[in-house]
Amino acid sequence: MNISKKRIASRVTRANRIRKKLSGTGERPRLCVRRSLNHMYAQLVDDEKGITILQVGSSGKEIAPKIAQKKKIEISKIVGELLAEKAKERGISKVVFDRKGYLYHGRVKALADAARGKGLQF
Repeated sequence: MNISKKRIASRVTRANRIRKKLSGTGERPRLCVRRSLNHMYAQLVDDEKGITILQVGSSGKEIAPKIAQKKKIEISKIVGELLAEKAKERGISKVVFDRKGYLYHGRVKALADAARGKGLQF
């Protein structure tokens, strides 16, 4: 197994370990973060009903004009702020943070801090 496959397998193992302990409800959905090489995605999930309440990503049409020529951490901050604003519109103020096995560092931390700054509690 090469290094990159081993790294992905380790992250998936951590994600499963974290996921056993976390669950989102209608009142307090799970804020799930996904990172790719160039983009950042976040969604609010109600695990009781098995539905995604809200999804925001850096590859979406609404966010594309805001992120032109920005660094990845700045893009993550914009995604976190937009997610928090949309959650507030839907009456959601408390969430459970699921970092999906990623380290709480860099882009994941920037997204979380921006969401907290706009009023989400976790």
